[in-house]
Amino acid sequence: MKTFLMISYCIISFSVIYAQNPEWINYTNGQNVTSVVIEGNNVWIGTTGGLVKLNKTTGEKTFFNKSNSGLPSNSVSSIAIDGLGNKWIGTYGLAKFDGTTWTVYTTSNSGLPDNTVNSIAIDSSGNKWIGTAYSGGLAKFDGTRWTVYNSSNSGLPYSVNSIVIDRSGNKWIGTSGGLAKYNDKTWTVYTSSNSGLPSSSVNSIAIDGSGNKWIGTFFMGEVGDRVGSGLTKYDDTSWTVYSASHSGLPDNYVYSIAIDSSGINWIGTRGGLAKYDGISWTIYNSSQSGLPSNSVTSIAIDGLGNKWIGTYGLAKFDGTTWTVYTTSNSGLPDNYVSSIAIDGSGNKWIGTYNGIVKFGGITWIAYTTSNSGLPINYVFSMAIDGSENKWIGTYSGLAKFDGIIWIVYTTSNSGLPNNAVYSIAIDGSGNKWIGTFGGLAKFDGKTWTVYTTSNSGLPNNYVSSIAIDGLGNKWIGTGNGLVNYDGIIWTVYTTSNSGLPNNYITSIAIDGSGYKWIGTYYNGGLAKFDGTRWTVYNSSNSGLSSNYVNSIAIDSSGNKWIGTYDSGLAKFDGISWTVYNSSNSGLPDNDIKSIAIDSSGNKWIGLNRNGLSVFKEGGVVSVKEIPSKNIPKEFILFQNYPNPFNPVTNINFSLPAKSFVSLKVFDLIGREVATLVSQEKSAGTYQVTFNASRLPSGIYFYRLIAGTFTQAKKMLVLK
Repeated sequence: MKTFLMISYCIISFSVIYAQNPEWINYTNGQNVTSVVIEGNNVWIGTTGGLVKLNKTTGEKTFFNKSNSGLPSNSVSSIAIDGLGNKWIGTYGLAKFDGTTWTVYTTSNSGLPDNTVNSIAIDSSGNKWIGTAYSGGLAKFDGTRWTVYNSSNSGLPYSVNSIVIDRSGNKWIGTSGGLAKYNDKTWTVYTSSNSGLPSSSVNSIAIDGSGNKWIGTFFMGEVGDRVGSGLTKYDDTSWTVYSASHSGLPDNYVYSIAIDSSGINWIGTRGGLAKYDGISWTIYNSSQSGLPSNSVTSIAIDGLGNKWIGTYGLAKFDGTTWTVYTTSNSGLPDNYVSSIAIDGSGNKWIGTYNGIVKFGGITWIAYTTSNSGLPINYVFSMAIDGSENKWIGTYSGLAKFDGIIWIVYTTSNSGLPNNAVYSIAIDGSGNKWIGTFGGLAKFDGKTWTVYTTSNSGLPNNYVSSIAIDGLGNKWIGTGNGLVNYDGIIWTVYTTSNSGLPNNYITSIAIDGSGYKWIGTYYNGGLAKFDGTRWTVYNSSNSGLSSNYVNSIAIDSSGNKWIGTYDSGLAKFDGISWTVYNSSNSGLPDNDIKSIAIDSSGNKWIGLNRNGLSVFKEGGVVSVKEIPSKNIPKEFILFQNYPNPFNPVTNINFSLPAKSFVSLKVFDLIGREVATLVSQEKSAGTYQVTFNASRLPSGIYFYRLIAGTFTQAKKMLVLK
């Protein structure tokens, strides 16, 4: 086996301004910058994780995402600002933000021809010109009326990537089918067939002070010096082409172009940033400058001549010094969250397709192949044993992490039957049950026992999920049915011999009554099995809105939380269904990959493209440790602040030693109305945020029990 001792961590802390929906929080990786616009002292940054406002003087950031604003999607492709200061934001739909109010335009409520908005430009009359993807075309919006131009009713080619308006009001439109010029009457289209344009795929356009058009193209054909691509200058008569083979252009895939007040071109490519003054080329890349990544997707230049460069993160270049800004509201290394586990101290361990991250409420610590013993960054599953060891299933083996040392188990150095580890469960004796693409393995810390279709009752070697009931029986989900293994006998349930609606099992959870809840693939839906009877819930006979169930979690009240592939999150209390999706809630993504529920009842939801969401009816309970060099000398429960409050207040408490902590809220007659903390916490001082939005005005009591210490205090909700 491989053993690693790694002490180099990626530790990231954030001070974030939120106008947060109290019931939803969305953490994303917003390092992929797609657009940058300057507005006075602010920089507006579009990312794949939302919209960011950066104060250039203070460095203060405000993050906007699907959960805390009117932004219809976290993937922001373009930004433009009109003469009144309104921000027009292209995403999945078009959003207008006046600083207070959000207005969203989609194909359902406006004349927008397609919801994928790639580009926006605003003319001198204040008309918005909106470029959309695919066959949607170009839309003109004057504030009241929409006019749509597409390949059927105009000379516009297919799919609009960029728009620039010259001093004469001509629109220059970059598309996937060439460069189009529109003078409000006539269309002229330039392609690689009828002009000097080297490629008909136009990514970006800029116009210099002399009226020359600088056109960035790409051609997804050959790697390296790509055929028919690069940078082109067009002076309305002649075409001049610059490529990596005969100029200083570092790469022929040109993402972005900006021109400074001296007429110097700044060109963002896949191979770095190029400066071109008409004679000389200067190249900046991640190897010889402060540029954080060679893929430069956007460039903006402020009034002082500073270049603001969108890449993996945001870079400012003043001609001498590089300053790099993080554009994420979290330390998530990737927006695909495959798995979540919560340790005894309440830390969340989050598996992504780019490593794992530990989140303690304030600080994020990321572990990847570059700073830890993780064998690959593709993480599928996680479990935490009674000794707080983390067991991590990856595409390249199983990793154990005790907080200091990493041990990796693979088919080469252990009894693991296959390196693709999709599921992990730990029984009452501490045995690890590991589901792989090559069968099921039991590991007791020394010995491996492998079960496959050849030597056991396992019906299929792809083991997608494992759950262990109160009697120690293993319930094993496979690609060809559900299995119950009691240590001796294998019992297989399929669509042929049971009420199972589909043989492809995606997830299993067991409730307090011992009933099994089984998520299945595509047309199967959700099944409940009480040991005798099967009950199937699907989109035809229940409130379940999708028949493809990815994940299931059960809260302390017995509610089932069901993550689906394409219809969001469903809550089932045994009678009623409540569905949360991207249309009716703060959920940014309808593809739910994983769910975990903490001791405060917060639902931690792993998403396919939008990172991590946290949800709790009535408001997310936040428990944060307040950093301090000194350990408290005594137990203290502090008075909440503010008090009176409406609807949010903070409750602090101090622990001199590791203790199991219970912090609850009661009304005047002693009825419990909220559990804020119910878990073991290390010595330190903590802050709990309590949201009373669902409670009426009145006097309430909050009580802390920690070890032998008990204290209660009074607070006032005043609405």
